[in-house]
Amino acid sequence: MSPSKSSTGFGTRAIHAGMNPDPVTGAVIPPMSLSTTFKQSAAGVHSGYDYSRSGNPTRHNFEQAVAALEGAQYGLAFASGSSVTATILNTLHTGSHLISVNDVYGGTYRYFTRVAVNNGVEATFVDLDDANNIKGHFRENTKLVWLETPTNPTLRIIDIQAVADLAHAHGALLVVDNTFMSPYFQNPLALGADVVVHSVTKYINGHSDVVMGVAVTNNKEVHEQLQFLQNSIGAVPSAFDAYMARRGLMTLEIRMQRHAENAMQVAKFLETHAQVDDVIYPGLPSHPNHELAKRQQHGFGGMVSFRIKGTLENVNRFLGKLQYITLAESLGGVESLIEAPAVMTHASVSEEDRAKLGISDTLVRMSVGIESIDDLIEDLRVALESAY
Repeated sequence: MSPSKSSTGFGTRAIHAGMNPDPVTGAVIPPMSLSTTFKQSAAGVHSGYDYSRSGNPTRHNFEQAVAALEGAQYGLAFASGSSVTATILNTLHTGSHLISVNDVYGGTYRYFTRVAVNNGVEATFVDLDDANNIKGHFRENTKLVWLETPTNPTLRIIDIQAVADLAHAHGALLVVDNTFMSPYFQNPLALGADVVVHSVTKYINGHSDVVMGVAVTNNKEVHEQLQFLQNSIGAVPSAFDAYMARRGLMTLEIRMQRHAENAMQVAKFLETHAQVDDVIYPGLPSHPNHELAKRQQHGFGGMVSFRIKGTLENVNRFLGKLQYITLAESLGGVESLIEAPAVMTHASVSEEDRAKLGISDTLVRMSVGIESIDDLIEDLRVALESAY
């Protein structure tokens, strides 16, 4: 059985969607298909696959599974999250305009401002703390609205349904990057999004050993456009990466539960620490968008951002004293990772824009892993005490 209906439990879909036992050997886990080409019964007649760039059984298995978890009919996997962004932007013609939330992943900001603009696509960045802020920025040529929620790295929550209604009223599609929440904690298609994207590298794979991306949709026309570009541009993942990511997906439910449990405890600890000025976690009542997060999410995720007292020098002392929490970019792995966005993931954002967004030198972003919580809190406590 290969369940895909949303009435089936999340954990059941994560394990079984697309996982049909091998019809020849009975293998419970379908074997990895490394073949680049497939035998045809007659010229131009094949059983669904002809060349692995165009389609691959292992990749298709993964695409089906993510679509099932997001409540989507269609899924397409790519070589990275950034290649998903590039492929979607390739659906826009020269002279098009898009609107993006201003607090967006640095790589997305870089693509919009330094690549898409050279292809004649203009981006406007808008503070969407209030969805109504977007109203004055639509143009006749606005084709796309791009959201992340929670935003990266300041974890603001954007009202997906409200933005979707406004985008559709102006004839624009809404794309939501759901990487921080994963399909377990948030399903933007159910809130009006047209396309949902993920950096599979993060929570979906969950083990920091695969670079991949995925896009899902219920819109057949959008799917066909993206499928054509997936094949034509060729930014597809290897069968091995698709196999690894599908394996990681099986434990997404229990991993996300532990990520969120640990993140809440970390946030509560940091909130009481004398050397911490500000803690940003949507699960805390102190978060300005806490009520909205409760309404549109199924949980609060594993990302915590916070500002410590002092300067970047204090931040570096703090980061240098950590034992179990690793100083590194990326997020969503089973291990805890920590970084300073101003000089790492968001260094490509201008200093002026970072200041507007609150990405100060003392802002720290932590991807809370699934280690024993007592060890994580003790690691933070010792490092904070050593930073001054």
